[in-house]
Amino acid sequence: QFRLVESGGGLVQPGGSLRLSCTASGGVLDFHGLGWFRQAPGKEREGVSCISGRGSGTVYADSVKGRFIISKDHAVNTFYLQMNSLKPEDTAVYYCAVESYGSSCAVLRADGMDYWGKGSLVTVSA
Repeated sequence: QFRLVESGGGLVQPGGSLRLSCTASGGVLDFHGLGWFRQAPGKEREGVSCISGRGSGTVYADSVKGRFIISKDHAVNTFYLQMNSLKPEDTAVYYCAVESYGSSCAVLRADGMDYWGKGSLVTVSA
C-alpha cells in the first residue's frame, strides 16, 4: 500500500531552522507534483510549496518565499522542506502530498492532491 510518511517536525525558537522529510513507501515517488501544505489551529489548510515531480520547477507561498526551500531526491523516494528563519506564525501541522496529474500543486491547492501524509507538528516558540 502506498504511503507518505513525514518526519522532522518539532519545537524550534524563532529564527531557527527545521527540515521536514516526506518519504514514500509501497511505491516510487513518480508523481506530477510533490507538495507541502500546513494547517494552523483554527485555520484552513494552506499550500506552502510544490516541486515538479518530473522536472525542477518550484512554487512557494508568498509567506514563506525566501525562507523555505523545497527539494527532492528520487534515489531515496523522499522530498524535503528546509525551513529557515522560522516565525511563530509558521506554527502548524505540516502535511506532504502528491498529485498524479493536473495543476493543483502548481497553484498550491490542496483539494486536487491525491495522497497525503498524516502530518508533522512544527511549533515555533521562545
